[in-house]
Amino acid sequence: MSARMRMAGLLVLLAATPGGATTTAITGGTVHRISAPAIEGGTVVFTDGALVEVGGAGEVEIPAGAEIVDAKGRHVWPGLIDLQTSLGLIEIGSVRGTVDTDEVGRLNPNARAEVALNASSPHLPVTRANGTLLAATLPRGAVLPGTAALIALDGWTWEELVRRAPLGLVIEWPDMNPNPRRRGGDEEEAADRPAGWETELAKLDAMFDEAEAYRADRARRNTDRDADVAWESMLPVLAGEVPVWIQAQTLAQVRAALDWTERRGLSMVLLDGTDGTSGDAWRVADEIAARGIPVVCKTTRRPARTYEPYDLAYTVPAKLNAAGVKVAFGSRGASNARVLPQEAARAAAYGMPRDAVERGLTLTAAEIAGVADRYGSLDPGKSATLIVVDGDLLETRMHVERAWLDGAEVDLSSHHTELWKKWSSRPLPEAVAK
Repeated sequence: MSARMRMAGLLVLLAATPGGATTTAITGGTVHRISAPAIEGGTVVFTDGALVEVGGAGEVEIPAGAEIVDAKGRHVWPGLIDLQTSLGLIEIGSVRGTVDTDEVGRLNPNARAEVALNASSPHLPVTRANGTLLAATLPRGAVLPGTAALIALDGWTWEELVRRAPLGLVIEWPDMNPNPRRRGGDEEEAADRPAGWETELAKLDAMFDEAEAYRADRARRNTDRDADVAWESMLPVLAGEVPVWIQAQTLAQVRAALDWTERRGLSMVLLDGTDGTSGDAWRVADEIAARGIPVVCKTTRRPARTYEPYDLAYTVPAKLNAAGVKVAFGSRGASNARVLPQEAARAAAYGMPRDAVERGLTLTAAEIAGVADRYGSLDPGKSATLIVVDGDLLETRMHVERAWLDGAEVDLSSHHTELWKKWSSRPLPEAVAK
């Protein structure tokens, strides 16, 4: 290799190295810190991936040579956090080869969502273009499908995407409806469905009993020799370091999950309802609040019962918040993760205080995910993960103009913007042009 080629390679390497980090100052916008009142005409300064100063125009000294971003008339927010998705795990639901949300078997505590991530999923840029920069991606399809991960929505590999893993041990609480044929189908179809909920819960309990025994034996022997990957993955849960994230819909399921986690001494996050049906967590909101259990809500769902009002799901976050429950938002799935701000907007329109909604999209979500020391608010020392929006965050018409993830500017182009550019530049037919 020639000296010239070696020098060229060195220059490329240096250019890609973050050692020469630049300082960026966003000025003139309304800065929504979340942890403190908003600042009109505020300034945000960050360098080397971290926020350095946040304050009013006359309170912050902008370093010489800083890149200036004029945000006058704009709003600056922390990057949004979606706490229930399958981003990176599913592309096209009808194409089995693109679905990595579940594994064979009903109890898979050692299945890790992050290692199956597709960092090149087209759902990621579409979602981040609407302001969501962090998301919890969850396995599904079984009573215990595995562990969830908190990921950033920009990166080359799954290792680059992960911000916290394991985030939680996911449990889809067994359906406790006594009628196995309530969804229709014949006797043969009903027989092929999973075992009754009593059997499912007995197996779940047995797994935790065995994990407890494994932990005790491991401590007695003081060695990880002959380690079992399934039981090893449950040790942080038993130690209270990782919560169980339980999806439950009906009142019976919610109460059973509350009783079970209390009996076992487990930390819990409640995922209220199913993908399409509103949940009953609001019916026991006081108990949930007393236990300090946070709830992740989705508002675009139908009522579970024919006599319930059509807008019940829209009101659930407000009811939980009024009882003192920590509420965050999840869009569920992958293709609809892009509409997270609109999910939260419905909660604001149906009684949840706006500041609580905004917090649920940012700082509350970060607290539930255990990353509030880095994300969720615009405070000095935290990650420079933020967005600049041209209007009301909760309005459908809002447009995210720029975004940064850990200080690096994020490309906001996506398949959607490519289609818009293509078809907006299409020549008009001659008859229309006239």
